[in-house]
Amino acid sequence: MKNYNNKMNKKISRYVLICFSLMLTFWLISLYELSATLLSGKEIENIPKYIGLKFLNHFFTVLFIFIIFFPVYYLIAKKKKKLPRTIIKVFFVLLVIIEFTLTKYSLTTLLNLGADLLGYSLNDIYITVTASESTSIISFLPFLIFPLLFLASCFFLRKSIFFKYSGRIFMGATLAVIIVKFALPGFSDVIYQNKLYYFTTDIIQFQLEKTEVKAMKMDGNNEYPFLKPSEAIPDVLGPLFNTGTEKPNIVVILVEGLGSEFVGERNYSGFTPYLNSLIPKSLYWDNFLSNTGRTFGALPSLFGSLPFGEKGFLEIEETPTHISLFSILKNNGYSTSFFSGDQSSFDKKINFLEYNGVENIIDENKYDESSFPKSINGSNGFSWGYSDFEIFTKTLATLDEIKTPRLDLIATLTIHEPFDFPLKKEYLIKVDSVLNASEKIKATARDVTINKDIFASILYADASIKMFMEAYKKRPEYNNTIFIITGDHRLIPIAQKDKLCRFNVPFFIYSPMLKKPAKMKSINSHFDFTPTMLAFLSKNYNVSLPKETAWIGEGIDTSKAFRNIHKIPLMRYKGSINDFVYKEYMYSDGILFKIKEDLNTYKISDDKTLEEITGFFNEFKSLNAYVTKNDKIYPKNRDAAVVAQIKFTPEEISKLKELIANLTPDQQFLLAREKAFNNERETARLICNYILKESPNYVDVRILKGRTFAWDAKYDESEKELLSALKRSPYYDDIYLALLDMYWWSSQNDKSKVIVEQAVKNKIKNDDVAFKMARAYKTMNNITKATKILDSILLKQPKNEEYLTFKKALK
Repeated sequence: MKNYNNKMNKKISRYVLICFSLMLTFWLISLYELSATLLSGKEIENIPKYIGLKFLNHFFTVLFIFIIFFPVYYLIAKKKKKLPRTIIKVFFVLLVIIEFTLTKYSLTTLLNLGADLLGYSLNDIYITVTASESTSIISFLPFLIFPLLFLASCFFLRKSIFFKYSGRIFMGATLAVIIVKFALPGFSDVIYQNKLYYFTTDIIQFQLEKTEVKAMKMDGNNEYPFLKPSEAIPDVLGPLFNTGTEKPNIVVILVEGLGSEFVGERNYSGFTPYLNSLIPKSLYWDNFLSNTGRTFGALPSLFGSLPFGEKGFLEIEETPTHISLFSILKNNGYSTSFFSGDQSSFDKKINFLEYNGVENIIDENKYDESSFPKSINGSNGFSWGYSDFEIFTKTLATLDEIKTPRLDLIATLTIHEPFDFPLKKEYLIKVDSVLNASEKIKATARDVTINKDIFASILYADASIKMFMEAYKKRPEYNNTIFIITGDHRLIPIAQKDKLCRFNVPFFIYSPMLKKPAKMKSINSHFDFTPTMLAFLSKNYNVSLPKETAWIGEGIDTSKAFRNIHKIPLMRYKGSINDFVYKEYMYSDGILFKIKEDLNTYKISDDKTLEEITGFFNEFKSLNAYVTKNDKIYPKNRDAAVVAQIKFTPEEISKLKELIANLTPDQQFLLAREKAFNNERETARLICNYILKESPNYVDVRILKGRTFAWDAKYDESEKELLSALKRSPYYDDIYLALLDMYWWSSQNDKSKVIVEQAVKNKIKNDDVAFKMARAYKTMNNITKATKILDSILLKQPKNEEYLTFKKALK
């Protein structure tokens, strides 16, 4: 028995040693993080404190890991000799890789990854990470080095005298760390926490809060708690405008990453000369707030004043009934448009736009690559799409095709990782020029230099806005246009001074119709824009509003004095409603902050105010859960301009669960294609509908669905689906192939001609498309054109038997 106990004690000592090795490896990762931070030019306020608290937090994390894995290790160790150590080492190697991955993420974004991970698909995460990270072999070396360091430390500690006393050292260190944790203020500050510990606890906290927040039960008059009479929102803009009889055009420029710190006289100003020049000509708020800390919530907040749901409004599986600035103005004769340079499917923007009936959606798929240069990351080839200058150029080229009055949303892209754009070298030089010429810049030259790419992108974005505005001035509708310029959130890669900073964005209302400019100090949020704009349009331009609306915002406050009359919930990232602004206070993660006039914050202790703000915050979270889970934002009636959504019967849902459980969208598409080729076309279309409900811009799925209709001789349905695909992606040659086949099979030769003309206009150079064009022309008895097209492709493929056979048929 004594011999058995000795063996078990020895095995436990080895487990303790492996845990020490894990802690040492975590500490080495922190030294890597420290070195990378300092080499990038960023500063750490107190390096000895940083290193010490990091070490202690790693020990605290490893203590938890020790407790969690010990029962497994002990049970296996009772029966096996070496197996338990091997199993634990494999698990710990995985933890080392995860810790380093989370550290890399933090170095890129200056934020620890937590529950926000739950709000993104694997594809979205891949896109976001590859946007900033190099994919070279060297960049992957640390993922191998740190696990090897862990294994090496296990070996060398085992051979050292440390092994003999590891148990006693571990017990003494545990006691010391626990005492320090509770005695030392700031011990658990996020900056010092182990990344794995933060990641795990943040997700657990998110899941607990989700359980704690009970959706309110309401009925009768309270069934729709956000519903209020339309006239309840006052018209605060009317007195500030020279109004006419013709409805004004509204152009909203939503600038990626533009925080108030980069405009006017704030800390990083000096790199937006054009926007600064607009301040004395505009209605301007520098204390405006975005309602989300990332782009995912900008559209629902700004254009719908909508609640968040659990992970953001656009992540709600069944879109709740709602109205928006888009849908209401469309019902009042406005043309509605969205212009961007990326994929509108990212963050499901397309779902919101199509639900609200936006007619013109111009995204990355609508650009001719031969005419518009893409912004590409030189280190890994990644591209978000087209930069700001191209977006504004494309917008200007499209506006003539759209009737007035118009509501146009232009979403920019350049002020975002990886901060690549055309003429970047020129703008990097301009950053130096600004530094040398301006005396108004408050940020240090060092701050600017270490973030030179970012400030160059801000200069470029500002110049792009200037180009657009100067060009728009020459348009006939300029004098009857209202411009709104704001940021979607404050950019992330430059360290934030406090928790409110990432939400603080500038807000401009600029128009030739303004009576006089004004600068406002009141606090407002994106929630307030749509109610204010509609109140203005209804009172001054006979824009018809629904009898009731369900805005969360109460309208923009135009006070020139600093104040806040709103209750403003903030979603930091998908799945995190931990911030709330009330009066001149901010509640964040259970801590109360006072907001100063320059929107800086400082921590205070005020139990009465904390209790008051917590009550309002909890009430909002309960209402948010109730209305989004039960479709109780807005009643289903004629005012709700709901575009028909794809619905599934219980039988179809059951079948889908059986067919596509645990499959990615791409795997679902491959399964649908397999079913289609096996004559199971109804099943194929069911899977296609499931994919398209989530991803309406998945064009290959639309093409497959359209082809299955054509194979079943349902040509009207096929045409509708394929033309929808063509509208979404006019430069994708597979769509032309599918349409020309369908028109050939259905003998709709005149329509083939239209498609041929569009293919020529869009410079489609696919030989199979050209062949089908020639075939269509032959059917229309235009032998000359058919021969000319066929001869051109035979020059490239002189031995293609199908082309040669068709050539003979033309004689």
